[in-house]
Amino acid sequence: MSTAVTSAAPGFAPALRRLYFGRFGFAIVWAALLALTGPEFGPAVAVLVVLYPLFDVASAVVDARVSRSTGSTSSSRGLYLNIAISLLAALGLAIAAASGIPAVLRVWGAWAVVAGLIQLVVGINRRALGGQWPMMLSGGISVIAGSGFLLMAGAANPSLVNVAGYATLGGIFFLVSALRLGRGTKEH
Repeated sequence: MSTAVTSAAPGFAPALRRLYFGRFGFAIVWAALLALTGPEFGPAVAVLVVLYPLFDVASAVVDARVSRSTGSTSSSRGLYLNIAISLLAALGLAIAAASGIPAVLRVWGAWAVVAGLIQLVVGINRRALGGQWPMMLSGGISVIAGSGFLLMAGAANPSLVNVAGYATLGGIFFLVSALRLGRGTKEH
């Protein structure tokens, strides 16, 4: 499995690095927009919470195409599963938005748990590339955070503030991974 990743690394790592930089930028801007919308749950927040998993879908599609074109297919199944899960999350969030913050937190939490597990497995499959420990760590943290969102949904006065923090932390992990991939590419 790691041989396919290593032999594809010269073309694959730079493309993955660009994708990770893009994911970092999106996560930071998205979190800032969510924070700027304030504590009120209105149409702007509903659009933002649906947009995040849709961006995850687009990113996974790009990642899968790059993986396929460079011959690095060891993580393709995980990426396709992530596409399906994130599409379901976007649909679930669109429906949950009509019910308010607790419902959104439940869907977001379930998505974070499943997507985190997938991210962890994909990172493990790509570890020969280098720069994947942040992705593995992020996947594990996503599972824990998702469980926290599920618990927050039942708390008094639930809020989406922690979701913005979750996105920011995830973006930082993408940035660190992108920077580490850049070093790994020069070493190969």
